[in-house]
Amino acid sequence: MDAMQLIRPHLRFRESYLAYIREMGEEERYPFVMDLPCEDFPALLHRLDDISRGINLPAGSVPSSTFWLVEQEQLLGVSNLRHCLNEQIREVGGHIGLGIRPSRRGQGLGRALLALTLEQARKLGIDQVHIHCYQDNQASGGLIRAMGAVRDSQILAAGKVVERFILTPQPQGDTG
Repeated sequence: MDAMQLIRPHLRFRESYLAYIREMGEEERYPFVMDLPCEDFPALLHRLDDISRGINLPAGSVPSSTFWLVEQEQLLGVSNLRHCLNEQIREVGGHIGLGIRPSRRGQGLGRALLALTLEQARKLGIDQVHIHCYQDNQASGGLIRAMGAVRDSQILAAGKVVERFILTPQPQGDTG
């Protein structure tokens, strides 16, 4: 496997995942699944599978699938796609959260990860993807706009301005 691929979490990427977590240090982790305990890696994989099937979800959560952007044996980025929205997540959160490994930022991987995750949203039948980011996160806001999202609104949440965008996923290769 030489080309970048979007895959479901897999045991063979354990070392790369743990190195990614170490590389992040104390910075805030995105998406939320990056905060799950990872010392018992098979248990983490099981938990991610449960979340995707809606099993033992915390209050206020919805089923969501986690994807890893990988190249060869290296984990480059992580996305999480919520299968639906409830009122809380429609307000702040949206369908997609993503993050890129710190050492690989600024290389266009966010765009690749978001495009591949949008394809998964389309496959799930999500026709309007809600994507949210903090207003002060200019990289994420720029990426979301570059992918064709339209700014829907903004809200103040926990003292920070959250911008809310809506994007219609297109089949890969569709130019409009």
